[in-house]
Amino acid sequence: MADRTVREQRRLIKFLLLIGLLVLLFGGGARAIVAGGAKSLDLADKLLGSGKGARLLLADQPYGRGARQSLDIWVPEQAQAGDRLPVVVFFYGGGWGSGERQSYGFAGRALANQGFVVVIPDYRLVPKAHWPDFLEDAAAAVAWTHRHIGELGGDPDRIALMGHSAGAYNAVMLALDPEWMRAAKSDASVIRGVAGLAGPYDFLPFEKGGMADRAMGKVRPPERTQPIHYARGDAPPLWLASGDEDETVRPRNSRNLAAAIERLGGSATLRVYPGMGHTGIVMALAAPFRAKGPVLDEATDFLRGVTARRVAPAAGAQ
Repeated sequence: MADRTVREQRRLIKFLLLIGLLVLLFGGGARAIVAGGAKSLDLADKLLGSGKGARLLLADQPYGRGARQSLDIWVPEQAQAGDRLPVVVFFYGGGWGSGERQSYGFAGRALANQGFVVVIPDYRLVPKAHWPDFLEDAAAAVAWTHRHIGELGGDPDRIALMGHSAGAYNAVMLALDPEWMRAAKSDASVIRGVAGLAGPYDFLPFEKGGMADRAMGKVRPPERTQPIHYARGDAPPLWLASGDEDETVRPRNSRNLAAAIERLGGSATLRVYPGMGHTGIVMALAAPFRAKGPVLDEATDFLRGVTARRVAPAAGAQ
């Protein structure tokens, strides 16, 4: 009897939360969810999404010794340890000064529902850390993934990266500058491609006192901090998406990097979403906000392409 009462109370609490979220969403309150950050977005996704198709396989897994060197892993609901599924390492944004992996379950669920094993790492943040600390952590997380994901249903030969804002910066830097993966005792060749959402790639000069200035303003020469400085024709394929109303990280960042990669003979796809801003592009991964634009569908189309199994040529083929 007591168990039944507890279950009923939990259902009532969930129902009341759901009603509150519906009022927010359809009463012009999506702005309130944005103001609440990724944690509110994750809650909305949990309550308004189907809740099916994905599960948290592993939480709080260390990839290093530091307090912020841990990761979570999401998998498709029916995934088995012996599977060899494509892998996406997702880096969240926050201006290199905020964010926590637990608030990005909506991204983990969205991508796992699409058939990927999804790794979401934390990394060191300003003010306790500065460039290149967060890049070193990102590389260490990818290196850990390459070493261990085969034991967890993923294919270590089919790893792609994805990120939003500062997280997109981290992901693209790992792909373009092989130094970071080498320093992590791995290799940039393990990265099959990168999907970047609203990432800063060409943003000199720094705004004095701004997020980038606090994170990397003391680096000399400052060009060392810029992904576009490392553009190369043999880089992994990039899918660079921005919203045309993004006033936080201007779409020119994606345009400039895509153009630089293409000039050098590389592969870069540019996607600019009309009517979408800086937060809207990552909100579109969450179930209640997918009508904002086909971000999830188009990003996962790209990720499937770059992580497709490579077929060896037949013996004797020219």
